[in-house]
Amino acid sequence: MKKSVICRGIGIHKTYWRGKVEVRALQGIDIEIRQNEYISIMGSSGSGKSTLIHILGCLDTPTQGEYYLEDKRVSEYSDDELAQIRNRSIGFVFQEFNLLPRLSALENVALPLVYAGKNKTERIDRSRAILEKLGLGERIYHRPNELSGGECQRVAIARALVNNPRIIFADEPTGNLDSKTGQEIMAIFDKLVDEGNTLVMVTHDPNIAQRAWRIVRLKDGRIIDA
Repeated sequence: MKKSVICRGIGIHKTYWRGKVEVRALQGIDIEIRQNEYISIMGSSGSGKSTLIHILGCLDTPTQGEYYLEDKRVSEYSDDELAQIRNRSIGFVFQEFNLLPRLSALENVALPLVYAGKNKTERIDRSRAILEKLGLGERIYHRPNELSGGECQRVAIARALVNNPRIIFADEPTGNLDSKTGQEIMAIFDKLVDEGNTLVMVTHDPNIAQRAWRIVRLKDGRIIDA
């Protein structure tokens, strides 16, 4: 059975200005992502990878073209609705982890649940359970500066998953990790996809990209292979 489409971009362009220089980051991108797909987005620096994933994750908007998420044109959502969608339907994992330094692992993971209006007991129970699943049961009260890079990225993955999103976007998730730790993080992603999650990952590393089921290659803001 063909799986449902989670998001679809049609003729996506993104242009911005760097001083007096016009940068055409994306130039007519057509892309479709279905439930439980595992996609890598590859390309050299400046090819438009991060710009594309930011648009797909509703962190940015296209200059031209249409983007649909859950069968609705994203441009029709209000800012408040978009914030709710990002919190409810989308999980993000970044190269820099983006954890709040003064909060424990448990508190960092629970943040999306705070914005979702969940009560304290549910926030703690769900956050603890997912941290334990990712092998951090003994580290839940440690702050980011007390954790290794791999542990910080596991916390970031837990935070991305805690609201059971429809799709997870990972932007160079192993970029700040050594090769051994990077492989451990990728094994976690592989398992998440096996469990039915949808994952779109930006990477410059061909060995990492080849773990995905489909590779989308960008060059100069255009898809050259999908």
